[in-house]
Amino acid sequence: MIRRAASLCLVTLLAISSVLAQSTSKEVTLIKAGRLVDVKNGRVLTDQAILIEGDRIKEVGPSKDIAPHAPPGAKVIDLSNSTVLPGLIDCHTHVTSQPGNYYEDIFRRSPIDVAVTAHVYAKRTLEAGFTTIRDVGAGEFIDVALRNAINAGSVAGPRMQVATLTIGSTGGHGDITGFSPYLKFGSFSGIADGVDEIRKLIRFEIKNGADLIKLLATAGVLSEEESVGAPQFSQEEMNAVVEETAMWGKKVAAHAHGAEGIKRAVRAGVASIEHGSLIDDEGIQLMKQKGAYLVADIYNDDYILAEYTRLGYPDKIIEKEKKVGRAQRENFQRAVKAGVKIAFGTDAGVYPHGWNAKQFAHMVRWGLTPMQAIQSATVNAADLLSWSDRVGAIEPGRFADIIAVNRDPIADITVLEQVSFVMKGGAVIK
Repeated sequence: MIRRAASLCLVTLLAISSVLAQSTSKEVTLIKAGRLVDVKNGRVLTDQAILIEGDRIKEVGPSKDIAPHAPPGAKVIDLSNSTVLPGLIDCHTHVTSQPGNYYEDIFRRSPIDVAVTAHVYAKRTLEAGFTTIRDVGAGEFIDVALRNAINAGSVAGPRMQVATLTIGSTGGHGDITGFSPYLKFGSFSGIADGVDEIRKLIRFEIKNGADLIKLLATAGVLSEEESVGAPQFSQEEMNAVVEETAMWGKKVAAHAHGAEGIKRAVRAGVASIEHGSLIDDEGIQLMKQKGAYLVADIYNDDYILAEYTRLGYPDKIIEKEKKVGRAQRENFQRAVKAGVKIAFGTDAGVYPHGWNAKQFAHMVRWGLTPMQAIQSATVNAADLLSWSDRVGAIEPGRFADIIAVNRDPIADITVLEQVSFVMKGGAVIK
C-alpha cells in the first residue's frame, strides 16, 4: 500500500512538472525573409531567416544556417517574397489626438474625450508599421495612461516613451493665446517661468510618469503668437531644464524653430531639436559638435496648407506655416549635407495617425538616400531613445519587432506607406 501511494505521488509530481514546463516554455517562430534590410551595416541581404523565441530575436542569418535550428512544432511565417525590416520608430508624435475642427477641439472636447479615443490612434500607428514611438506632449497625463495600458496588453499600440506636459513659458507656444484673459481652462499646466519653477515642474512630470522632457524653446506655428521662432526661455532657464532632467536620468527634446532658440537649446545639452525650421550655419555646427539629433517634420507642411483652412484654423496660423514650410525643408537639406545626425519624427497628430510613413519620400527628396531614411527610423531613432539594446535592428537579443513590405523600399521608398506585415514582440499584429 505504501509503495502504491509513493508511485501515485511520483506520477502526480511528474505530471505537474510536465504542465509547468509547458506553461513556461516560450513560443518559437521562424520567419523566412526573401530580403532583409540590415540597417546597422546599410545593406540588403537575401534568403535570410529569423528565429524568434517568445518576444525576442534569438538568431538571424542565412536560411540554410538558421532554419535547421528551429525546433519541431515551431511556427513558420513565410515572407520569402517580401522585404523585411525592423519595426519603424517615430520620434515625434502626439498620438493621443488629431485635429478636427479648430474651435470645437478647444471648446467642446474635454480631456475625457481625448482619452477615450487615444487607443484608436495608437492602433493605427502600430498597424502602419511603427512599433515604437516617442510621444512629445499630451495633456492630463493621458499619454502615461495609454503607454501603461499598451504595456499591460489592455490595448494595442506601439512601445511608447512619453513626455507628458510640455515645458513652456508664460505667453509662449504652450500657453493659449488669442483668447480673452478671462477664459480659464481647468487642466494641468506645463507653464513655468524661472529656474525654480522649471525644476519643480520637471519633478512633478517625472513623478507622474514622464520618460523624457519636452522643452518649448521657441515660438511655434500652430499657436496664435506673432513670432514663429523667437526664443521663449533664457539660456539659464534652458540649462536648468537639461540639468534637472539629467539628474533624473532622462533626456530633453526641444521644440525649436528659430535660429537663436535652437542654439540656446543645443548649448544647454538637449538630446534633440524638433522641427529646426530656421536653423543657421552656426546652429548646424553646434549640433554636430554636441551630437544632438535633428528631428524634422518635413511632411506635414503639405497637410497643413491643404486642410487647415477647411478645419477652421486662423489665417495667422496658416500664414506662419507658409513662411516656414519651404525654409524647413531647405534647412533640413543643409543639415543633412553637413552631417548632422537625423532621427525620424513626423509630428503625427498634426495630420492623421497612420500616415507616418508619408514622410520618408520627403526625406529622400530633400537629401537622404533611401537607406539613410530607413536608418533614421530604426538604428538612429533607437539611439536617440537610448533603446539600442531593444529596438531598431533585427539582431539577437532585441525585441521581435518586425515589418515587411511587398516591394523593395531601397528602389522606391514610398512602399513603406503600404506595410503588409507587422509583428511586435513576437506577436503578429497584421
